[in-house]
Amino acid sequence: MAKPQKLELSQEDREYLEALVRTRTTQSQIVSRAKILILKADGHSIDAIAEKLDLNRNSVMLCLSKYKDGGVENAISDAPGRGRNPEITDDEKAWVINVACKKPSELSYAAEVWTFSKLTEYINDNAEANNYARLSTISRSKIQCILGEAEIKPHKIRYYCEKRDPDFEEKMHDVLMVYKQVAMMFDENGKLLPFDEEIINTISYDEKPGIQAISTTSPDRSPTLQNGVIMRDYEYIRRGTLSLLAGIDLLTGEAIPLVSETHKSSDFIDFLNLLDGKYPDGEKIRLILDNHSAHTSKETRAYLQTKPGRFEFVFTPKHGSWLNLIESFFSKMTRQMLRGIRVASKDELKERIYKYFDEINIDPVVYRWKYKLDGIQPDEAQNRSS
Repeated sequence: MAKPQKLELSQEDREYLEALVRTRTTQSQIVSRAKILILKADGHSIDAIAEKLDLNRNSVMLCLSKYKDGGVENAISDAPGRGRNPEITDDEKAWVINVACKKPSELSYAAEVWTFSKLTEYINDNAEANNYARLSTISRSKIQCILGEAEIKPHKIRYYCEKRDPDFEEKMHDVLMVYKQVAMMFDENGKLLPFDEEIINTISYDEKPGIQAISTTSPDRSPTLQNGVIMRDYEYIRRGTLSLLAGIDLLTGEAIPLVSETHKSSDFIDFLNLLDGKYPDGEKIRLILDNHSAHTSKETRAYLQTKPGRFEFVFTPKHGSWLNLIESFFSKMTRQMLRGIRVASKDELKERIYKYFDEINIDPVVYRWKYKLDGIQPDEAQNRSS
């Protein structure tokens, strides 16, 4: 005798049907139909299913036929005019969307964002209590469809930058003014024009703390014809961290580094001394930098008083680090040199960081800010700087 033909159920459909069977609030008629599909998927014959569920053979065949014609929802639901209306109302859709727009943690779950499985489970379990009884059997795919039409994606997080600085626009404007003034010092071919007035050396400055010195536990294996990638033992040893204090001269493109154990006020003052020794006396040194405590500390202010007129600070707004051009340099440095780096010690890491800067400065790139500069007029920039 030939074996009964199995019903091909997707994993998602099977999980949905099993959830219906487990849910105590699901109508018995729905549970019976779900069991028919599950048993048929397990290879049981129509007669065996009818006997097991105490149904007549025609009921089992009808359920399987409806599945063949329209899938799970068609098999377990009544057709229009018999029992519940299979169409989901606007009120029901609104409730589904409302649930999806809440965090799971607000509904006593541990998770921060929904998975569609967990969202479907919650809606199935709580639909009847909220007077949406037919949603106790709604499928995950139908919920995805409802949310898709409303362009709701409760499983995703998109990050943005909150403007928490009340002076954000003004500070951003000041930074962009500096970039405009720098841009005016180049001709249309990108060549630096002769200085007619006071020389202002403009430095885009920031710190990159916590650069890890990581060692391998065994030597890397070079690529071979059989294996075209570097092979590395997944175990490693942490040797500590270093901080990089760095600036980009916006006129020359030169990158100026200072590697330190920390990035405190004393380290920042060391960097200012480095700049003071680099540029001729009498020339102003203007830094674009964030409002880190080390940049405004009592120690830093005391140092600046010993160098009257030498330094000028232009602060980026809070959460406005993206306005500082050196962030692009740090991103480039991470991709080109720090990603995957392994060293024997912190001293080696320090040496290789300085070597990277030496290599960059052989052919320095002059960084330019393009965004929103067109809206700043030259006469406005001159007036703001006077």
